[in-house]
This record gives sequence, C-alpha cells and structure tokens, in this order.
Amino acid sequence: MFRIWGKLIKENHLLKDTVICIPDKDINRTKKVYKSLEMICEEFDLAVPIWLENNKTEFIKHARTRFDQTNFIESIDFDYLDFHVIEEDHSWE
Repeated sequence: MFRIWGKLIKENHLLKDTVICIPDKDINRTKKVYKSLEMICEEFDLAVPIWLENNKTEFIKHARTRFDQTNFIESIDFDYLDFHVIEEDHSWE
C-alpha cells in the first residue's frame, strides 16, 4: 500500500487533511506521487501545484514537501499544502 497525507495549513492550524491510498503495486513510485497530488488537489478543489527544484530535493530526501504560494499560479487562502508519504510498499523480489 502507498499512502500520502495531504494537509492544508494556515497560521499553524490544520484546515483540511486527507489520506490518499494507492494499492496498485504495478505503478512506479513517481506515478503514485503525481497521482496522489492530483487526487489531493481534486479533493481540496485546488489547482495542482508546480514542483520547483526545492520541492523535488526536499521530497527525495525526506519523502515530504510543502507547496506554498510560489508553487501555485492562482492565489491560495492557506499558507501551504503539506505533502507527506506515510506508507510505502517495497517489493524486495
């Protein structure tokens, strides 16, 4: 199971959160990450943010990143979207 936790944060308060589960082990990790972000944004009625270099670096290192106003084309009414892998399936075969 691959699970990502998405949270909208404003002034250090949780506005909304959701957990996206992708059970399909045949999809590679990158596709799961992008699909999860799309699903979170759809649930929160947001445009999908742009991955900047700092987001990629942070996500590769920590399996977590934040998307703030610099990642969105339109104006947002929260401080950031926290995007965090909470469970990954590993195939050791």
